[in-house]
Amino acid sequence: MNKIKIIIDSTSDLRPEEIQKYDLAIVPLYVSFPDKTFIDGVDLNTAKLYSLVDQCGVLPKTAARNPEFFEEMFDKYIKEGYDILCILISSEFSSMYQAAKIASQDFDENRIRVVDSRNLSSGIGLSVLKACKLREEGKGLHEIADYLEKVIIPNVKAQFVVENLTYLHKGGRCSSTSYYFGKILNIHPEIVVRDGKMSVYRKPRGKMIKAYNELLDMIREDLPNVDLDHIMITHSISPIGEQYLYEELSKMVPKESIMVTEAGCVISSHCGRGTIGILYILKDKDEK
Repeated sequence: MNKIKIIIDSTSDLRPEEIQKYDLAIVPLYVSFPDKTFIDGVDLNTAKLYSLVDQCGVLPKTAARNPEFFEEMFDKYIKEGYDILCILISSEFSSMYQAAKIASQDFDENRIRVVDSRNLSSGIGLSVLKACKLREEGKGLHEIADYLEKVIIPNVKAQFVVENLTYLHKGGRCSSTSYYFGKILNIHPEIVVRDGKMSVYRKPRGKMIKAYNELLDMIREDLPNVDLDHIMITHSISPIGEQYLYEELSKMVPKESIMVTEAGCVISSHCGRGTIGILYILKDKDEK
């Protein structure tokens, strides 16, 4: 059986430690300002992103890689003797999955599996870490991909709260009327990702701690059906929220289950500073 190379994209928001530990290959997306295009996580980090937005007053555009990029990467690892498992941001949010699927058609179908994570940010990362665990257990390419698609991905729960509506408004995802009243009422939208799509679940008003507590209530309701391998707190420069959620979550689950990650430039471009979420996997009913 061939070795398996796991390829992910930069929106998966895993920590550098995990990327190095599991020898993951990263496909970075583009982040473009009017006068310059950057590569997510390579020459642009989240702090620099916000600094540039403050300077120029406009949000960047984000863009996927083309099939030719994936084809070159696939060819490299196939020639090195790997089978390839490629896990990417939801096809509802980006054309990355379609580009990789097109590129994979030029290779033996038994050597490459392209998986639609149906998620974003560390919602992808959770599936990636499961894939790494299965690879360590000696599972084959298609066994891992099938398990992800049938068992893991449908059970990933991702929810975030957005500190303010500025980035959603500037990005055209929030009308001027909603932005105006949202600012007056101090609304912090709670966004959930389900079946690959993003929607507003609730609109907490007032201080951010109320929104944080609603995130905690969601995972509290799901206990004890939460897979404790990894529970993610992912944030876009929200140190207060990170600390609060970590302390409160530590009262519910073992601390070693909690992983804190920072949202990268692509996710931050769309949601803005202060966005924070709790993401986890529900145990499959056959495994409870």
